[in-house]
Amino acid sequence: MNKRIFWCLNRFSGRMSSIDYLMVLLSNYSRYFYVIVILFLWIRGSNSKETSKNSMVSVAVAWVLNFIIGKTYYKPRPFIFHKVGLLSHSKRTSTFPSKHTILVFAVSTSIYLRNRILGRWMTCFSALVGFSRIWVGAHYPLDILGSALLGSIVSMMVNIQNKR
Repeated sequence: MNKRIFWCLNRFSGRMSSIDYLMVLLSNYSRYFYVIVILFLWIRGSNSKETSKNSMVSVAVAWVLNFIIGKTYYKPRPFIFHKVGLLSHSKRTSTFPSKHTILVFAVSTSIYLRNRILGRWMTCFSALVGFSRIWVGAHYPLDILGSALLGSIVSMMVNIQNKR
């Protein structure tokens, strides 16, 4: 089922240049948007500064978790054994977890836990980033869902720890 959903989404890759451009942009450069949001929250004030701190700690923990899982578990990316619509350069590392997805969900969940309105927007944007990783041919859908879940759990645990 995972591969079937991947093929249903990725088969349109390379056929619609404006959507392809948007997906490559989201996939490769969305991290800068998250950095800008975190900096904006830091500058904004006390409660927002706590949100920014939680986001940065969540990113650090998620990054370490991503590194550990990536070194202990290997699942080949879709383009390694199959001819897929690959729109941007991707490393030959494990497809799970998706570093892009785990990090953006760690940030968006941190924001959501303290600012529901901005958090909803950031979560929707994070979902688009995850979708873009499938569209460009770098990850399977379940890898994206699992990474989103891991990033969110990390963020919730950091938030609980910081409330103590």
